[in-house]
Amino acid sequence: MAQIGTDTRVAKEFLEAGNVVGIPTETVYGLAGNALNLDAVLTIFRVKNRPSFDPLIVHTDSLAKLDQFVTDIPEPARKLAETYWPGPLTLLLPKRDLIPDLVTAGLHRVAVRIPNHPLTLALLRSLDFPLAAPSANPFGYISPTTAQHVADQLGDQIPYILDGGPAGIGLESTIVGFENNKATVFRLGGMALEQIEQIIGPVSVQTHSTSNPKAPGMLSSHYAPRKPLILVAPGETPEPSERAGALVFRELFGGFHSENQRILSPTGDLNEAAKNLFAYLRALDALPIDVIYAEPMPNQGLGWAINDRLRRASVQ
Repeated sequence: MAQIGTDTRVAKEFLEAGNVVGIPTETVYGLAGNALNLDAVLTIFRVKNRPSFDPLIVHTDSLAKLDQFVTDIPEPARKLAETYWPGPLTLLLPKRDLIPDLVTAGLHRVAVRIPNHPLTLALLRSLDFPLAAPSANPFGYISPTTAQHVADQLGDQIPYILDGGPAGIGLESTIVGFENNKATVFRLGGMALEQIEQIIGPVSVQTHSTSNPKAPGMLSSHYAPRKPLILVAPGETPEPSERAGALVFRELFGGFHSENQRILSPTGDLNEAAKNLFAYLRALDALPIDVIYAEPMPNQGLGWAINDRLRRASVQ
């Protein structure tokens, strides 16, 4: 089983030897390997059972290093990076040949970001290569927000998990790409659309699912529990059942056993709801129930991204 610890030197030794390790970020935990080492990247795909057509995100620790990996940074991308990095923002930029095609699924753009977590930033500063790091969970399942989540599902396949505590945001990063200096959001995530538009103006949103994704996290069925998840219509309450669970926003569903329900935020705080989303889905998935009903969030702030995850989790 994987060792869980807080020593970045141990993580560095494993990574430099070509191994993959679990790392904390402010969004979710990642499964990290040397992005420039094909064997390490192949190990990421194998451990996750991830299809090779689904690209990975490359993590680094400074905007200055970005020129090593990309050929161009459009002005709106630079403005977003200077404003929000380190943070839950991923940029799709034209890649240099240094980045293996396997990392980008053969696409000409690479997804890059600077994570906002002190342990992982320290680790990245100590390495002479960037890290490819998708979420540290079996492909398609609920993303991990603690080191223990990683250990529970991948601990027998990786040597080390860097424990940085619970993820502070709990949703994957928002992914933004650019065509002719115009921004498109390819994945809703931990950075709200309003924050992006505050810096660069209106953006388009293209998060529709595909078997040939332009960015990570675009597939139709993703982030899903093992039990069927049913997304209820806004304002509706499903028929109570002894064998049903519920993921609700502020108040419990009437008629359901309270122990089979999880409230994302009693105060209606969408940031708190995002932070709790994946952990509560895991908790419900572990209960002796047959189905999980999920209440949609208000379409504002991080509510857009939470609803995106719930829709994908509900695809059977």
